[in-house]
Amino acid sequence: MATGKRPDKPAQSGRDGGPEDKFKDAALDKRRDQLADAIAAKQAERKLEAAKSDVNKSDGMAGMAYALKLSSEFIAGILVGIGIGWLLDRVAGTSPWGLIIFLFLGFTAGVLNVLRSAGLIAVSKSERGSDYKPSPNDSTPPGNAWPDDKEDE
Repeated sequence: MATGKRPDKPAQSGRDGGPEDKFKDAALDKRRDQLADAIAAKQAERKLEAAKSDVNKSDGMAGMAYALKLSSEFIAGILVGIGIGWLLDRVAGTSPWGLIIFLFLGFTAGVLNVLRSAGLIAVSKSERGSDYKPSPNDSTPPGNAWPDDKEDE
């Protein structure tokens, strides 16, 4: 932290060290000291806030829970695809094609699950239900009714 004392400046070549330079140096020193005091006060305030609340700890755990939720949805989609493909191969004798095809389908389903959970793609009408009422802040048009559709004009 700044103690208000300034280390010795190296000698400046090519300057005469006139009164203007001394005035500029004094103004810069004053401004630097003010900034150092403001930084020290802000750091002390942050330490006090961190000591008062346990929000920092719970935010990290909430993030981990969200990441665990997304990863489990992704892995579940893949495992379900593998399971269906393996069962299809056993019943129909198409080994390994059912497993390969349903592995890719499970991967796709897992990616879609993650995107839906993260809110990056809209949920379909069938998943929302018939009693779905969008919030006033929702700017997404219902269903596939995007403003650039020809049928909406």
